[in-house]
Amino acid sequence: MDEDVFNMSLRKFLKKVGVTGQREIEQAVREAIADGRLRGEETLAAKVRLEIPQAGLDLVIDGAIELR
Repeated sequence: MDEDVFNMSLRKFLKKVGVTGQREIEQAVREAIADGRLRGEETLAAKVRLEIPQAGLDLVIDGAIELR
Protein backbone atom coordinates (compact mmCIF):
# COMPACT_ATOMS: atom_id res chain seq x y z
CA MET A 1 0.00 0.00 0.00
CA ASP A 2 1.25 3.46 -0.85
CA GLU A 3 0.67 5.47 2.35
CA ASP A 4 0.76 8.82 0.55
CA VAL A 5 -1.84 7.78 -2.03
CA PHE A 6 -4.02 6.26 0.69
CA ASN A 7 -3.77 9.37 2.88
CA MET A 8 -4.61 11.77 0.04
CA SER A 9 -7.51 9.62 -1.15
CA LEU A 10 -8.88 9.35 2.38
CA ARG A 11 -8.63 13.12 2.91
CA LYS A 12 -10.42 13.75 -0.41
CA PHE A 13 -13.22 11.37 0.57
CA LEU A 14 -13.63 12.92 4.03
CA LYS A 15 -13.67 16.44 2.56
CA LYS A 16 -16.45 15.37 0.18
CA VAL A 17 -18.40 13.86 3.08
CA GLY A 18 -17.97 17.01 5.17
CA VAL A 19 -18.89 19.52 2.46
CA THR A 20 -21.83 17.51 1.11
CA GLY A 21 -23.08 16.60 4.58
CA GLN A 22 -23.00 20.19 5.81
CA ARG A 23 -24.85 21.45 2.74
CA GLU A 24 -27.57 18.80 3.05
CA ILE A 25 -28.01 19.34 6.80
CA GLU A 26 -28.28 23.11 6.37
CA GLN A 27 -30.87 22.72 3.62
CA ALA A 28 -32.94 20.18 5.57
CA VAL A 29 -32.92 22.28 8.76
CA ARG A 30 -33.88 25.47 6.92
CA GLU A 31 -36.76 23.67 5.18
CA ALA A 32 -37.93 22.15 8.46
CA ILE A 33 -37.94 25.59 10.12
CA ALA A 34 -39.75 27.15 7.16
CA ASP A 35 -42.55 24.58 7.21
CA GLY A 36 -42.87 24.53 11.00
CA ARG A 37 -41.42 21.11 11.81
CA LEU A 38 -38.65 22.84 13.78
CA ARG A 39 -38.71 26.05 15.80
CA GLY A 40 -35.01 26.80 15.39
CA GLU A 41 -34.21 26.42 19.09
CA GLU A 42 -33.75 22.66 19.26
CA THR A 43 -30.76 20.45 19.70
CA LEU A 44 -31.01 17.81 16.99
CA ALA A 45 -29.80 14.26 17.46
CA ALA A 46 -27.59 13.28 14.53
CA LYS A 47 -26.20 9.96 13.37
CA VAL A 48 -23.78 9.02 10.61
CA ARG A 49 -23.04 5.53 9.42
CA LEU A 50 -19.66 4.87 7.80
CA GLU A 51 -19.36 1.61 5.94
CA ILE A 52 -16.48 0.06 4.05
CA PRO A 53 -17.67 -3.51 3.59
CA GLN A 54 -14.46 -4.73 1.95
CA ALA A 55 -12.48 -3.65 5.02
CA GLY A 56 -15.07 -4.91 7.52
CA LEU A 57 -15.88 -1.38 8.74
CA ASP A 58 -19.39 -0.54 9.94
CA LEU A 59 -19.23 2.44 12.27
CA VAL A 60 -22.05 4.59 13.65
CA ILE A 61 -21.16 8.02 14.98
CA ASP A 62 -23.74 9.79 17.16
CA GLY A 63 -23.77 13.48 17.91
CA ALA A 64 -25.88 16.56 18.35
CA ILE A 65 -26.42 19.74 16.35
CA GLU A 66 -27.48 22.79 18.33
CA LEU A 67 -29.63 25.39 16.59
CA ARG A 68 -29.44 27.93 19.37
